[in-house]
Amino acid sequence: MGVTGQEVQGGDAMEPYDGDDEESAAVLRTIGRVVKTCRERKGLTQAELGTGIGYSEEQVSSVERGRRAPSEAFLARTDTVVEAGGLIAGLKKDAEEARYPKKVRDLAQLESKAVELCAYANSVVHGLLQTPEYARVLYGMRRPPFSEEEVERLVAARLARQEVFDRQPPPVFSFVQEEVTLRRPLGGRMVMRKQLEHLLVVGHRRNVEIQVMPTDREDHSGLAGPFQLLRLEKGDTVGHNEAHLISRLFSHPKEIQLFEIHYGIIRAQALTPSESLAFIEKVLGET
Repeated sequence: MGVTGQEVQGGDAMEPYDGDDEESAAVLRTIGRVVKTCRERKGLTQAELGTGIGYSEEQVSSVERGRRAPSEAFLARTDTVVEAGGLIAGLKKDAEEARYPKKVRDLAQLESKAVELCAYANSVVHGLLQTPEYARVLYGMRRPPFSEEEVERLVAARLARQEVFDRQPPPVFSFVQEEVTLRRPLGGRMVMRKQLEHLLVVGHRRNVEIQVMPTDREDHSGLAGPFQLLRLEKGDTVGHNEAHLISRLFSHPKEIQLFEIHYGIIRAQALTPSESLAFIEKVLGET
């Protein structure tokens, strides 16, 4: 899934990466070597290639040195100009994944191996359930602010994770959303209407159950914060929780057992899936 954004003289979605992310760095260096080899084989300088594809010499140099993740447009145009026969254009997915933050790639990798995913969200709609507009609003509210390029990179990474819904065989999903996440008007009325409509569509999938935790519940087992549990193909379970700048994976049996107990109680305290879909329809009608 590509990163969207405005193209300005080739600068569209060419992203700098986190220099401490060695996995991304290795991928970008490999892409850079392929681009350089094909360029030199064609007998072009960096400036000549840049002119041919609508990018600056510095941008071509940055890609070849592994300093920037090339956009889909950069790869496609370069492939055509150097007559690489699809070799460079075929690196699109590798470049996209290298652009995503490491913690997102790690989580997406676990989600891709899960046979069951259970998640409790108490402040915003869970990432796997977010629309592009809703996700963009969330990242846009960050302080200090992200650049527009960074917002688009993060939105693209979040949407790429949602491909897990279409995996075969399909995993089983269970989500519990606090009522406030359905009513907090993030981004305004139209953003929230599209988000609620999306929840109804996803909630009607046969392998997805969405439950709502009403605000008026007197007993609540989830006050310690959001978390999710991923049951993997070989029977192991991994947990994930996130707060502020900390994203943590855990797998110790005692921790997993504690969160499984909490999630079971949370589900029992929430509305049933059918009641929850009716509740979401009601909130949509009021929005």
